[in-house]
Amino acid sequence: MHWIVRFIRFHGMRHPETMGKREVEAYLSHLAVKRNVAASTQNLALSAILFLYRHVLEVELPWLDDVVRVKRPPRLPVVLTRREVRSILSRLRSPHDLIVQLLYGSGLRISEALRLRIKDVDLKRRALVIRDGKGGKDRVTVLAERCRRPLERQMEMALERVQVDRETRRGGVLLPMALDRKYPHARFDPAWQWVFPAHHLSAHPQTGEIGRYHLLDSTVQKAVKRTAREAGIPKHVTCHTFRHSFATHLLEAGADIRTIQKLLGHSDVRTTMIYTHIVERGAMGARSPLDDPEADED
Repeated sequence: MHWIVRFIRFHGMRHPETMGKREVEAYLSHLAVKRNVAASTQNLALSAILFLYRHVLEVELPWLDDVVRVKRPPRLPVVLTRREVRSILSRLRSPHDLIVQLLYGSGLRISEALRLRIKDVDLKRRALVIRDGKGGKDRVTVLAERCRRPLERQMEMALERVQVDRETRRGGVLLPMALDRKYPHARFDPAWQWVFPAHHLSAHPQTGEIGRYHLLDSTVQKAVKRTAREAGIPKHVTCHTFRHSFATHLLEAGADIRTIQKLLGHSDVRTTMIYTHIVERGAMGARSPLDDPEADED
C-alpha cells in the first residue's frame, strides 16, 4: 500500500485507472535516477504496482522495457575460515550441529538439508541425492565421512518416531498432494520419512490433515546466528554462509570449478566463478608490499 500511495502522489493524485505503462515507467525511473534507491527497493515498488493493476484493477500492463533499472552492486559472499567453522560446530546442539555439518560438508542450502528424506541418503556410497533443488533440478553431492555415523543415528531416531506415529494411527509424513495420491501408503513408509522430522504434528495447509513436517529453517537460522555471536565471530553468519564456505574451501584445496558447480547445482558456471574472486583476494592472491619490508628499494 505504501508504494501505491507514493505512485499516485507522484502523478498528482491521478487515479491509477487513468494511468498505464508510461506512468509506471516514469515513477520507477524516478526512484532510480532521482531518489537513488537500492535495486531491492525499486523491485518492491514494482511488485506493489503490478499487484494493484493485476489483482485490483484487473489490468495487465505491457512489458515495462523503458524503465531505468537500478544495477545491483556486485557483492562477494561472506566466507568463514575453517577455524570459525569448527568453533560454531563445537557449540551447536543436536540436531542443529548435524544440519550445519551437512550445509558445510555437502554444500547444501538449508531448505535442501531439511527436506532430505531417508531414501535420499546413501551412506555406503557417501552421497546425498538432492530432490527438486533450486530451479527444480535434482543433483548428487558428497557426504562427508564425519557425517556418516551421526546421520545414521539421526535416521534411526526419525524411524523410531514414525513407528510411534504408526502405532497411534496419527501423524505420518506429510507429502505433496500429487505424491499422496500416487503413493497412498507412503505416510508411514520408512523411505519417505524426513531425516529431520519436526517434534510436533501439524496440519496440512491445504487439506487440514494432521501429519509430521520437517524442522523449520527459522529454528536453525536462529541457532546459527546466536552461536556465531557466542563464538565471537565478527561476520554476518547465516546458514547460507556455510554453503559459500564449502565452495571456497574446495576451491582453495584445488578442486576443479566444474566439479564445484555440479556439487552446488549451479546451472551456469559463471555463478560458481564468484568464489574464484574470494580466493584471489585471499591466500592465493597478490602479496602485499607491507609484508615484504626488506625488499630492495628502487
